Order: sequence, then structure tokens, then C-alpha cells
Amino acid sequence: MSDGAGSPVAAGRGRRPARARGDDRELQILATAERLLEERPLGAISVDDLARGAGISRPTFYFYFTSKDAVLLTLLDRVVAEADATMSAVFDGGASTGPREGWQRALAAYHETFRRHRALTVAWAEARSTSAEVRALWAEVFERWVQRCATAIEAERARGAAPSGPPARDLAIALTSMNERVIYASLSGDGPAIAADDVVPVLLRVWLTAVYGTPPD
Repeated sequence: MSDGAGSPVAAGRGRRPARARGDDRELQILATAERLLEERPLGAISVDDLARGAGISRPTFYFYFTSKDAVLLTLLDRVVAEADATMSAVFDGGASTGPREGWQRALAAYHETFRRHRALTVAWAEARSTSAEVRALWAEVFERWVQRCATAIEAERARGAAPSGPPARDLAIALTSMNERVIYASLSGDGPAIAADDVVPVLLRVWLTAVYGTPPD
């Protein structure tokens, strides 16, 4: 299962231009933000909190980021790049990977990346309702994953492993949307949720049935 697609997410979204000796302080700000998100929602975190946690002054914070939302966007860029890298390794694995193993590894890579950054993932999802920049970033990421999955579905159909059905893009949109909701509910506890250890097996069963008609052996 291979698509040969994918492009890296732009790094440093929302940050100031690179400065001399800026990397360590920037990383301290980012680490502070992710740590504080484990304790409280984004709305309860101030620029002063981020600056204090990073051991810098408020004016110095603005030397690196224009706002706390810019910090969130930069963190999201990094997490998405991490997810893309692991998923690319799966999708570009070649024909030696069978359908069940390939989709399982792709779903596991997607799930485990966001599970490792649970608080950030929840903050990202919640910020989409108020931040146009976060919505735009998620739309960009979502589109890239849809294209990747649609290409993989088309390849499975072309080699006769999967039957024809709804347009591959439509199927990829529906299944990727399902991933998003199921994983968010599991991480946030928002509404009925699947236990974390059961997320990938359940999603895998639905994906295989949707793509192949019946789950392949």
C-alpha cells in the first residue's frame, strides 16, 4: 500500500523571524505551553504564564511569537510533521506490506502521535471554533491526508484488491472524518468514546470493510 504523496508542513508558523541564539528560548516557550495545556485549557493560559515558565520576560516572549495562538500553531505544525513522517514511512513501505498490516500501521501512527500530545490535540480541536488560523491549518492537514488515503484506495482498486464503489476521495473524506471524531472523543472524553486501546482495532475494522467490502485476511 503506497501513495508516493505528501509534503512537509511549514515550520515555525506564527513565529517571529529566526534570531541569533533564539532556538533554546523558543523551545522553552513551546515546552512550557504543552506542559501548561496538560493542567488547564488554552483560554486560562496567558502570555505572562508562558514567559514565566520559559524563564523570560514578556517583551522577550514577543521577540519570538506574536501571540499565544502563534505558539499553539507552531506546536501543531510540529505534531503534524511528526504524524506525517510516521505515516509516510507506512504508506511508502511498498508492496511487501499487506493491506491489513498497512492500514493498521497507518492508523496506529496517526493515533499514537496525537495520543502522545493529548492536551495539545484537545486544545487544537477546541481552538478551531475561534481561530481562523487554526481552521486553515487543519483544513490544509486534512486535505493532505485525504489525498494520501484516496490515492492508496485507488491503488488498491487498480490492482484488483478492492472493489469499485464510491469515489475514492469521498470515501477517504468520510473515513478520515471518522478518525478525527473518534480520536478526539477518546482523548477528550467528549460524548460517547471508545477506550484508547480499542481505537485502532475499531477504526481498522471499519476502514477495511469500507475499502475492501469485507475485511481482508
